[in-house]
Amino acid sequence: MRIHYDDSTAFLGDWGPFQRTVFALLCLSMIPNGFTGLSMVFMGDTPAHRCLIPAALNITDEWRNASIPLEEDEESRDSRFSKCSRHRMDVVKNYSDRGLLPWVDVNVSDIPQEGCLDGWEYDTGTYISTIVSEWDLVCSDNWRAPLTTSLFFCGVLTGSVISGQMSDRFGRKKVLFVTMAIQTVFTFIQVFSPSWLIFCLLFFIVGMGQISNYVSGFVLGMEIFSPPVRDIYSTLGVCLFFSIGYMMLPLAAYFLRDWRMLLLVFTIPGIFCMLLWWFIPESPRWLLSQGRVTEAEAILRKAAQMNGVNAPDVIFPLNQVKHTSACASQMTCAALNIGYCALSLNTSSLHGNIYLNCFLSAAVEVPALFMAWLMLRRWPRRLCLSSTLSLGGLVLLFIQLIPQHMNYVTFSLVMLGKFGLSAAFSILYPATAELYPTVLRNTALGTCSMASRVGSILAPYFIYLGGYYRSLPYILIGSVNILSGLLSLLLPESLGSPLPETISHMQTVVG
Repeated sequence: MRIHYDDSTAFLGDWGPFQRTVFALLCLSMIPNGFTGLSMVFMGDTPAHRCLIPAALNITDEWRNASIPLEEDEESRDSRFSKCSRHRMDVVKNYSDRGLLPWVDVNVSDIPQEGCLDGWEYDTGTYISTIVSEWDLVCSDNWRAPLTTSLFFCGVLTGSVISGQMSDRFGRKKVLFVTMAIQTVFTFIQVFSPSWLIFCLLFFIVGMGQISNYVSGFVLGMEIFSPPVRDIYSTLGVCLFFSIGYMMLPLAAYFLRDWRMLLLVFTIPGIFCMLLWWFIPESPRWLLSQGRVTEAEAILRKAAQMNGVNAPDVIFPLNQVKHTSACASQMTCAALNIGYCALSLNTSSLHGNIYLNCFLSAAVEVPALFMAWLMLRRWPRRLCLSSTLSLGGLVLLFIQLIPQHMNYVTFSLVMLGKFGLSAAFSILYPATAELYPTVLRNTALGTCSMASRVGSILAPYFIYLGGYYRSLPYILIGSVNILSGLLSLLLPESLGSPLPETISHMQTVVG
């Protein structure tokens, strides 16, 4: 005889004070993930720059102004100062000392060029400093900026592998708060990074903590709440509060133009979230799967007291049977994260103000989450996922047809693509969680997240390709997500099914 958890806990009701409290606290714990995961939009942005002409070099103002050669922008065909070269300073100094004038006495374009041997000077109109200006991640070292983001997502991938198994072994709550502490503490240590290498190492660890507490918190809520609340929690709960954190990012970055101060402020919400340990319970469903019936019943009796209802004398008459092993296709996860992360990280390259662009990129997720919630209530999971992925991918393919001067049309299509992929993202997690049994649910979501992080690791380099052809990232992202949208129709359907408790129960749900 199998225990039907939802039937056994129906006496609690769906939306009493207990559920409302846990819902609110879990959602609040998601806010730091929003600005931590996408902070490289501002920390890793590249300010306008050109070779530094040392002040100690005693040359005339005319020659100082003529020391940086002009080059043609490949897309706009406009002339601009070179970012990575200058005229040879020994030659320029010689002409200056002889009293010759550039372009009058000397054809400056004939002067040999050299690299930025004395470093670079950066425009400070937008930022006081970023990690790019701090450690000169430009020109021959410009590959380091996207690598920094990729290393963060390598940490996310590693955390996905480790935390899923840890959570299924030691519990959702412990992993949620331990990894929340890791994310907060190592973000604080990052503020004092003495070098790019140390920064990347710490960022890797922050990535491990970030995904681990997100997935653990998501699973904890899915297992506590009843079916009518799960769809709201997975869309207008955790995803919406992640988006709120994302919207806080450009607001904080607007007032804090130094990357170290920005990171320092990001640690404050995490400190407050760790205090929620005393108010968020462990998952009774997980405790039951581990045979810890007494602890599970104690949490539910306390919940019944909060809700003002009477709990039965015996809530679970039998112990739950434990099983292991599961598998699933990961193509959709990877494709979706390539698109979502690339579009989120690419806001600095869009036309207009970077702070407003980033805010709009976050804000467009809010109506997307409402749409996803409405779809999850009525539509099959496969259709929800396929339609939103296809919408996001299709509009991105249209960008290559837009003339370059129609920047606002391009921006609108990017936001519409982000709308579709954000909706798909919020549908993917509950659709995956509904397929796996309790003893493996966190591991399964962690495995899906691991596959998706392969896409996240590649996302910065999709953006990098835009330097060679403006529309190439959108063509690749659109094509991959349309393909994954079609493949998602092959996934099992779980609409209206209870969360499976065992492997055999899972087989009847998705069979």
